[in-house]
Amino acid sequence: MDYTIQIPGIQALPEAARKFKENMGDETVYCFYGEMGAGKTTFINALAKALGVEDDVANSPSFSIINEYRSDTTAELIYHFDLYRLESIDEAMDIGVDDYFDSGALCLLEWPERIEKMLPDDAVRVDITVNDDNSRTLSVHVPEH
Repeated sequence: MDYTIQIPGIQALPEAARKFKENMGDETVYCFYGEMGAGKTTFINALAKALGVEDDVANSPSFSIINEYRSDTTAELIYHFDLYRLESIDEAMDIGVDDYFDSGALCLLEWPERIEKMLPDDAVRVDITVNDDNSRTLSVHVPEH
């Protein structure tokens, strides 16, 4: 299943995150692709809020690589990865990325291209495109099971 969500501006983020959440299935690994500054962290922050994480918790984990959040409404664990600084697949293996994928917890990945070979077959691909008018388009590809 493929679909798109238009985000005309920052004020539309909560609604876009709500729509995204409504379309989430049983998949647990979501890979966010986009150029630097496309809004990956900003969208994941809005999505975390839509999933019940307290306000202003989901900042980019750039310095820790992985942040852990817990939904206040469902108590579900959410892992937010910023893989930008990873140098190799070995580094990802050393921090146990595959164990997180197998945990059943929701995993939201920025810069997943750094570990492309490790991604599960059912990972959802989310491309964030910056449009000419500075709006954003989320193109979501959910693999067939």
